[in-house]
Amino acid sequence: MAKTKLLFITHEMSPFLELSKISEITRQLPQAMQDKGFEIRILMPRFGNINERRNRLHEVIRLSGMNIIIDDNDNPLIIKVASIPSARMQVYFLDNEEYFQRKHVFRDGNNNFFADNDERAIFFCKGALETVKKLGWSPEVVHCHGRMTSLVPVYLKTTYKDDPTFKNAKVVYSVYNDEFSETLNADFSRKAIMGGMTSEHTEVFKDADSNALHKGAITYSDAVVFGDTEASDEVVKFVKESQKPTLAYEDTSDYENYYNLYEEISTEDLVSLA
Repeated sequence: MAKTKLLFITHEMSPFLELSKISEITRQLPQAMQDKGFEIRILMPRFGNINERRNRLHEVIRLSGMNIIIDDNDNPLIIKVASIPSARMQVYFLDNEEYFQRKHVFRDGNNNFFADNDERAIFFCKGALETVKKLGWSPEVVHCHGRMTSLVPVYLKTTYKDDPTFKNAKVVYSVYNDEFSETLNADFSRKAIMGGMTSEHTEVFKDADSNALHKGAITYSDAVVFGDTEASDEVVKFVKESQKPTLAYEDTSDYENYYNLYEEISTEDLVSLA
């Protein structure tokens, strides 16, 4: 029997980048699922403070060379890979000189929010899905971790809904307390529109704040996970009202609850949200 294919998309993962609890979960959860028989792929940005030499990143020539279009501008996508030998897992890194080759992640050295964090998120979400297509690997479940991945669910349910790589994929979104007080560029919801989409699809993202990103991802996901104990009351209420399968936060070492959720949604014929 073929293994269930499980794709993780995250902006951080231990030991490469450790900013919050997300890095811990995205390190342990994939390994736990691999040990339970899943076939795993992991994608994250190659932020400039990830040491390529120490982590032994190297470019994957056959995957690199794509251009990701944002606001009519072509942005080259470079793909690198590194291994975690103790876990027998590979991690794919999405790189771009303009968006990611900086010494800081979301804020500069003076704690100023990067003005292009909107385009960096769009680039990452588009690039992640295009990379998986180029891999020729069709996941049954796509699990997105944190707000930087929030556009992946809407892309999967619109632009990519009939794509052979993703047409059978179910999407899970994990909500974390990875809030920011600023708002993204006012044009975020417009810039995020891809082929096969209209402004209605990104209307939920229009406020471009943390809650809007979470709400947008939840709207287009098949299931929701609370990745830690804290989330805004507004987001918690939104999840409850969505009536989607939801996994409450549970501090567990074997991640059996995640396994059960993946098995449940990958075998159910859920109603399309598009």
